[in-house]
Amino acid sequence: MQPSEAISAEPVHHFARLLSNCIRTNDLKLGRLIHSRLIKTALTFNTFLANRLIYMYSKCCSIEYAQQAFNELSDKNAQSWNTMLSAYSQKGLFEKTFQMLHVMPDPNAVSYNSIISSLTHHGFPRKAMGFFKRMQTQCGSGFLIDEFTVVSVVNTCAGLGALNLLRELHGLATVIGVRFNLVVCNALIDAYGKCGKPGYSYSIFCQMSETDVFSWTSLLVAYIRTSRMPDAYSLFDHMLIRNVVAWTALITGFAQNGEGDKALCTFKEMLEEGIVPRASTYVGVLSSCAGIPLIEKVNALVDMYSKCGDMISAMRLFERLDGKDRVTWNSIINGFAQNGNGVMSLFMFEKMIETDTTPNHATFLRVLSACSHCGLLPEGFQYLHSMERKYGIVPQLDHYAILIDLLGRKNMLGEAADLIKRAPWGRDNIGMWGALLGACRVHGNLKLARRVAENLFELEPDNAARYIMLSNIYAAAGMWGDARTLRRYIYDRGLVKETSYSWIEINNIRHKFIAKDKSHSQLEEIKELLLKLVDPMKDAGYIFQIECSYFLVDDAFC
Repeated sequence: MQPSEAISAEPVHHFARLLSNCIRTNDLKLGRLIHSRLIKTALTFNTFLANRLIYMYSKCCSIEYAQQAFNELSDKNAQSWNTMLSAYSQKGLFEKTFQMLHVMPDPNAVSYNSIISSLTHHGFPRKAMGFFKRMQTQCGSGFLIDEFTVVSVVNTCAGLGALNLLRELHGLATVIGVRFNLVVCNALIDAYGKCGKPGYSYSIFCQMSETDVFSWTSLLVAYIRTSRMPDAYSLFDHMLIRNVVAWTALITGFAQNGEGDKALCTFKEMLEEGIVPRASTYVGVLSSCAGIPLIEKVNALVDMYSKCGDMISAMRLFERLDGKDRVTWNSIINGFAQNGNGVMSLFMFEKMIETDTTPNHATFLRVLSACSHCGLLPEGFQYLHSMERKYGIVPQLDHYAILIDLLGRKNMLGEAADLIKRAPWGRDNIGMWGALLGACRVHGNLKLARRVAENLFELEPDNAARYIMLSNIYAAAGMWGDARTLRRYIYDRGLVKETSYSWIEINNIRHKFIAKDKSHSQLEEIKELLLKLVDPMKDAGYIFQIECSYFLVDDAFC
């Protein structure tokens, strides 16, 4: 009786599962512990477990231990040899591979398939074809070939651009009855495309009973390689699943065929569908922007990424673009500012200056906005003063308004009021006074709020929002009589505040909400979720501010 025959099947399956976990998690340390346990229990005599052990070591990048386990195995079978052979060939250690093949008792199709595939993968397609021929001569009168052989050699033909060899192999596989499964057909579609024969690729595609995204994408690339862009676009339009490879291929195809506008439009559609670009996607996009007029569209893409909060993609596109203009710099500066990274925004401004790109009014709006987001008050005034002194740009009211907002955030309300008076036409600027009134509400400065509100009432007497804000300030201060009087005044004059709403887009469906909105179709689910969030919010230190019932009644000021 062989030692392996005396071993219970139960521990064998148990250790096989453990080794499979090591392979899945790439856990070499645990694998070595299992190996030690197998030695102690004499389970290394079991060929099945020993083969799993060799495979585990090879997948965990420890080929020396794999060789050791192989050497210690007395009862080697074909799988033992092929596992070790594959380990060496996949690593590109072909000298070791050939040595092992030379001493292997009976090399089979699996052995040669592994070597042919690895040689092709490592850039030796001619050597791979030589091994395929050697594989056939060894077999004598028959053919040593299966579907895995076909896939390996088809890929080799694609790498060599060897159309005649590819057609011969295709015919041979058909004659001897190789099963043309999904993988084989996909390999043939791809290979014929790389050999410049998309018509053959299409013929195979039409005969397939089952296709996947790789089938469609390979045919798409086949059309693009031969500049058959109408066929490519038509195929793309019928694809049910379009992955990043398909999108990138179409974008690159348009770019290479001088259709930069279509490339950029396709890129925009790709982003709208939520597909994350790869580096190769940007290469296609930027090559389509080689013409100077198209730089405006790249700037728009950088701006779009920024507004979507995807500054990583915005920065990738920005860095890959040669010939950046002022709009490009403004877009990236504004993107960082809008997404709360004022430090990076100011850093990009300094980089812009280093490239001798002249800033304009829009640039400084973004720079001052970055200062406001970061609370950088001295820096904000420094940039404001440098506008006219260094660059000959006269600050506009919008520039002052940002600093008013910054002073308001710092509770420097008196200084903000003084700046409004000093700013050109500042006394007549609604935006500045509005920002200051909002700051008064936040910091509870009732005295200044009244003065500011009076200026706003003169400038826009019919804006209900200003009256409501002052009414809320009164209410917060416990001055209910004044709040009620102001609300009555709004009602008597028939003033209505313009409705503001929030929106969120989920699965390409936009959901809009207004205050106290009860019209949403999923209102109950929303309320249930909000109730679940209450306790975690309290635990995080959030203090709920419950409005007085006075403001919750629709006719409260009637």
